[in-house]
Amino acid sequence: MAETGFERWTNRLTFAARQGARVAWYAGHGAALRRMVRRIEAENPHWRKRIERPSVPVPGMRDLLGGVRALLARDLANVEAGFYPLPDDEDGDLGALLERSRAFFRDAPEVVRRRHAQGGHAEVLERAGAEGSRRPDYYMQNFHFQSGGWMTEESAQLYDMQVEVLFSGAANAMRRQALPPIAREIAGRDQRDIRNADLACGPGTFITQLRRAFPRLPTIALDLSEAYLQEARRRVGRAPGIYPVVAKAEAIPLADGALELATSIYLFHELPEEVRRAVAAEMARVVRPGGLLVVVDSLQAGDEPRYDGLLEIFPQLFHEPYFKTYLRDPLEAVFEGAGFAVEERTNAFLSKVLQLRRRPA
Repeated sequence: MAETGFERWTNRLTFAARQGARVAWYAGHGAALRRMVRRIEAENPHWRKRIERPSVPVPGMRDLLGGVRALLARDLANVEAGFYPLPDDEDGDLGALLERSRAFFRDAPEVVRRRHAQGGHAEVLERAGAEGSRRPDYYMQNFHFQSGGWMTEESAQLYDMQVEVLFSGAANAMRRQALPPIAREIAGRDQRDIRNADLACGPGTFITQLRRAFPRLPTIALDLSEAYLQEARRRVGRAPGIYPVVAKAEAIPLADGALELATSIYLFHELPEEVRRAVAAEMARVVRPGGLLVVVDSLQAGDEPRYDGLLEIFPQLFHEPYFKTYLRDPLEAVFEGAGFAVEERTNAFLSKVLQLRRRPA
């Protein structure tokens, strides 16, 4: 049944209320965090380190919030086009929001300390022992200076809060931009027959979005962290068709051509240059010829020039050891070299979305 004018109006009102509240909540946390960081650094002047000036201007908050508004307008347009339902970001009730807020601010001073401490990014490797030896060294770091790296239950539960604060409540909307290519790809098909995987799924944020849009689509949830996979499983509950797999993305335990569809959300900027190519090649191995791979990741240099200054300064503020090389290593070329054809590339605020078709072998 076609949507009536009244239903469209109420949906737009609901969308505006939900997303406006999210932006206000997370942007407010960001403002409070910046005040906290300035206070902590003022109390520890020996911590201060010089930030290299970017080669181009950094956009101000007004420009960034304008980017968020444009993203949310596109998000709503996708809903009205029928690509996915009205977003439910599953932030929880007020009690859950306040608990995560308290946990976020309890942890923030430790994040600041690591940012300035010698070797603060390597705590997770130093504490891992034999557990860490099963994973590559590039992975065993305190990315973003977060407590526990990728290895603890507490990190998995706090990760989305930290990311949403960083992006002023826009992270979920950026992830959702992977859904329209999938909707077009599987339209009219029985979802249950499609072989699909989310590679480096983290705590399952995108999988929950995928399940809301395509509830019968089975999904292999692959990640290298048991703690993050456990959190992903908790979020989807008892829903059938979710298959957790602990593995690294450069050694996916699937047969050649096993997948018709695959997604990768915010993985490649976390990888060393040579590993990016190994992962792209492995994805080309497991996605069958003619299959679709959808990638969402950070913008790269020149993708959206007005944000280039922010991209340059980002790895200095957060532990992103491979981000500088990522900026100058276009993903389009990486995937084309691995055997994919770039069908479409679109920007989504501080992210870009690649729609990639596996070329015949």
